[in-house]
Amino acid sequence: MAGADKAAPIPVQRLAARALLRRGDEVLLARIAGTGYGTAGTWTLPGGGVDHGEHPEDSLRREVLEETGLDVDLGPVIGVFSRRFTGLSPRGVLEDFHGVHLIYAATVISTQQPRVVEIDGTTDMVAWLPVETVQRLDFAAAEVARFALTLPG
Repeated sequence: MAGADKAAPIPVQRLAARALLRRGDEVLLARIAGTGYGTAGTWTLPGGGVDHGEHPEDSLRREVLEETGLDVDLGPVIGVFSRRFTGLSPRGVLEDFHGVHLIYAATVISTQQPRVVEIDGTTDMVAWLPVETVQRLDFAAAEVARFALTLPG
């Protein structure tokens, strides 16, 4: 039977929580490390996957602290970003991947400058970037940040 030896992609759905942190005309972004999911060296909103049984707000506070070293006060969910694609996972498995990102309005309550805290994690840099720079970023991981900038809050 023609094509029977091709494996069908495995359906995978992942819930993520992300923070839109603004400072004047800047937005805080995290750069994906070579160990991270997605494309290494690309920028996205701080946050990440929600573990099984974990509340998205707890997940987001943990992820933001690991990726930026900052404590945040979370506001409401201001948007939901959904992205679906088929491709190879970091483990080399063909997946039909559906990522659902809850985007929270958030405010930094720490006084220190952002810095990556997690060693060998999925983030290798964090920075405040001008909104106009973020709007010009042209890669898949930045889609969630560009989308978030269109939301009120």
